[in-house]
Amino acid sequence: MAGFSRTLASSSLVLTSLVLFSISFCEARDILVGGKTDSWKIPSSQSDSLNQWAEKTRFQIGDSLVWKYDATRDSVLQVTKEAYLSCNTSSPVAEYRDGNTKVKLNKSGPFYFISGTKGSCEKGQKLIVVVMSSRRRYTGISPAPAPMEFDGPAVAPTSSAASFKASLVLALGGLLAWVLF
Repeated sequence: MAGFSRTLASSSLVLTSLVLFSISFCEARDILVGGKTDSWKIPSSQSDSLNQWAEKTRFQIGDSLVWKYDATRDSVLQVTKEAYLSCNTSSPVAEYRDGNTKVKLNKSGPFYFISGTKGSCEKGQKLIVVVMSSRRRYTGISPAPAPMEFDGPAVAPTSSAASFKASLVLALGGLLAWVLF
């Protein structure tokens, strides 16, 4: 009887871990702009630019950007691409002046932000965030490749993401089977 209880407890632990693991991949996040509270400022160099940070960060639909800044000295303007490129602050899409700004990324594609303080955008205080599109479920059916002429052996297509996912599922399935039996 004790063996059955231990097996049941182990399988419950594995199942709970699997559920939490899968939820972590689809959970929306609050992302602090620049990764620290004092990031919304004129960069000291090109490598200090918020766009350098944004290029290294993956943003998904449902995530929120969070800015922390001195509301008496600055603001955040969400603008169009054209206003971003020209640092035009006259007609923003949205304007935030509270010092603790949170903007939900509700669609895929680029979002453009500039400082509302005169002259700061021109000195580099701006940010482009590109939100990844929603994941599409893999159906196992892919379109046929376009014909092309090649005088060598055919190379099978690969996807490291698909391979990783398949390996993970097999490993977790094996672990679950080992625990249960």
